[in-house]
Amino acid sequence: MPSMKSAMKFKYTDGRWPNLLALLYAFAGYGLGLFLITRPSLWLSIPGTLLLAHAMVIASYLVHECAHNTIFARNEDNARLGKILNWLTGACYGSYEVIRRKHFRHHVDRADVVAFDFREHFRSRPKAARLMEALEWLYVPAQDMYMHVLVLFVPFTLESRRNDRGRVLLTLLIRVPPFAALAFYAPKILILYPLAWMLCATVLRFMDAFQHTYDLLPTLEQPHGTGVQAHYDAAYEHRNTFTNVHSLQHPTLNLFTLNFGYHNVHHDKPAAPWHQLPALHRQLYGNDSTQVLPMKNQLIAFHRYRTQRLLNTDGGDTQVLHDKGLSFVGVDGVSFLTGH
Repeated sequence: MPSMKSAMKFKYTDGRWPNLLALLYAFAGYGLGLFLITRPSLWLSIPGTLLLAHAMVIASYLVHECAHNTIFARNEDNARLGKILNWLTGACYGSYEVIRRKHFRHHVDRADVVAFDFREHFRSRPKAARLMEALEWLYVPAQDMYMHVLVLFVPFTLESRRNDRGRVLLTLLIRVPPFAALAFYAPKILILYPLAWMLCATVLRFMDAFQHTYDLLPTLEQPHGTGVQAHYDAAYEHRNTFTNVHSLQHPTLNLFTLNFGYHNVHHDKPAAPWHQLPALHRQLYGNDSTQVLPMKNQLIAFHRYRTQRLLNTDGGDTQVLHDKGLSFVGVDGVSFLTGH
């Protein structure tokens, strides 16, 4: 049996302090943020909500790192940490293993692989679609809320997920009573905690929306490779992947999303940890900014197409670079935190 020292060994020698600081921020920020939103003072509740939201963001991207086994040397330790972090993100109702499998299908199949395409559901229900679009117009991440709520029901509707039924019920039993007690103590948590989660979801979906022009394959419950086309090669992957960093000139700003915007280099070297991505980007691409989308254009497109994006799929080789992403509609529903 491995000792605690060997079991918790960091995978990269230069990753000890970056990961310790990121983990400290995620856990301490979550705890402090939760404490602040229960305080009577509005001047504490506002920063508390923002801190809580950002702690969830960092926790989410640390889950992504765990899925790629980039934090600890042993895969088991990455999985253990990923499962714990999922409790901070609210994704704990689903299986970490399924989340990881879905994300690796994204990398290996070079597609947005999902269990089912929710767009067909809304196309056949125009009233529901109009309601969702109205909420999205108001910047409510309705589609993300819908996908996360589905996590509670998928095990009861997909036979392949029936083993997760007990997980859903047990997680509800663990999470609901403490939250109800907090709400009894500080009723405003019923507004501020969901608001923090929605802010987190908005950041995650903003990053996800413009990172690929991949085909959507509803084949997650089928064997690896199902629906994959012969032209889904490395060149296809690179030209359909985009670097949507907050700034190349000021890389410290990209720590806001744990360097997740360095997406081309992440796909070129998926085993590289988050703290090495800026240097690897410079090493691999130098001054070549062909696949880089300016932040200003991303913000404009995110606002302009916020309702159209609900039912949109930007299939493979959709041309978005002619105006550097200004007409990039993007996609919703491809979060790595939902396993369907």
